[in-house]
Amino acid sequence: MFVVLFAVVMGAAHYYLWKRAVRDTTVPGRSRRVGTGVVVALFVLLMAGLLVDAFAWPGYVWLACAFYLAILFGVLEVPRLLLNRATRRKPVAVGGPPEEQPAEVAEPTDPDRRLFIARSLAVVGGVATAGLVGYGATQALGDPVVKRVPVTLGKLDPRLAGYRIAVVSDIHLGPLLGRSHTERIVRMINEQQVDLVAIVGDLVDGTVEELGEAAAPLRDLVSTHGAFFVTGNHEYYSGAEPWLAELDRLDVHPLRNERLRIERAGAAFDLAGVNDVTGANFADGPDFARALDGRDRSDPVVLLAHQPVQVREAAKHGVDLQLSGHTHGGQMFPFHLAVGLQQPVRSGLATIDGTQVYTSNGAGFWGPPVRVGAPPDITLVELHHNFAR
Repeated sequence: MFVVLFAVVMGAAHYYLWKRAVRDTTVPGRSRRVGTGVVVALFVLLMAGLLVDAFAWPGYVWLACAFYLAILFGVLEVPRLLLNRATRRKPVAVGGPPEEQPAEVAEPTDPDRRLFIARSLAVVGGVATAGLVGYGATQALGDPVVKRVPVTLGKLDPRLAGYRIAVVSDIHLGPLLGRSHTERIVRMINEQQVDLVAIVGDLVDGTVEELGEAAAPLRDLVSTHGAFFVTGNHEYYSGAEPWLAELDRLDVHPLRNERLRIERAGAAFDLAGVNDVTGANFADGPDFARALDGRDRSDPVVLLAHQPVQVREAAKHGVDLQLSGHTHGGQMFPFHLAVGLQQPVRSGLATIDGTQVYTSNGAGFWGPPVRVGAPPDITLVELHHNFAR
């Protein structure tokens, strides 16, 4: 159903692109036939990229181009309309009484001028699209930004002040991102010399058989108290149980609706993790009561949960800080605007129902290898004590 719906939507988008980039810019003949063939071929390439790994790179790059080209052509509809109106020929007045004068109706736009306007705006849209997608590709494929985010927890023992958690999400190993991507992330985390690593879901887009070698560098993560993982929605599409076993083998410890004590210098906090909400469709959903009930509430609890929306349930259980991903920060503007329809936080630190939640942009991408307005990141969350309490 997803493939069918996607094909219908993209088919409509390609028809619109054909109208603006081919039909409006050519006259009937060979050029129009060639242009039509190119648009049809690009649509086929896009669908092939979705279904066949060998076509993933060109298919997903064209998806980003088609997306921005359609948006830009839509924006350019207004100047196109105004320019076409401005170039209409006015009727020529003739001598005689007023009743013999022509009606005040402009003649249609000169065909040559209409063609020139359409071609000019198509070039503008094409150049702008190339610039946006090129810039977005450098953002998506470059090194993630290392963010430093101080978080004050009122219950934190002063002896834990300065405790550093490396948060990384949405690595999305798959047909476009492989072992070198994992090695880069591991290297960047290890350079920070952190106390704990939290991988908050959507590590993979494929099976262990396909991507086990790409994930293998995770065994080289170095931190004081280890690396921990919670499922994202894509783990369930990729085979969650084999991946959880594989990560445990790599010393990345899954937290499946459970918690443990993290201790340093005689002080402690609770680290908990819950499954992603998608797990409910696979008889493996989040269980906040199992993960959080029965703990000492005088100590703070840090919860790993893939989706920021889970913070509302976390707040009911007295969670002090939730670490999440899932949103990609919007990944490609203007998707930023749609994230708020589903999630309470798109990116960064916020407080929801009395619980602080930090949402990472993620270190990878899904679909097009493009990020516009949401660079990939690895975040160092540094815990601080509230001395004013």
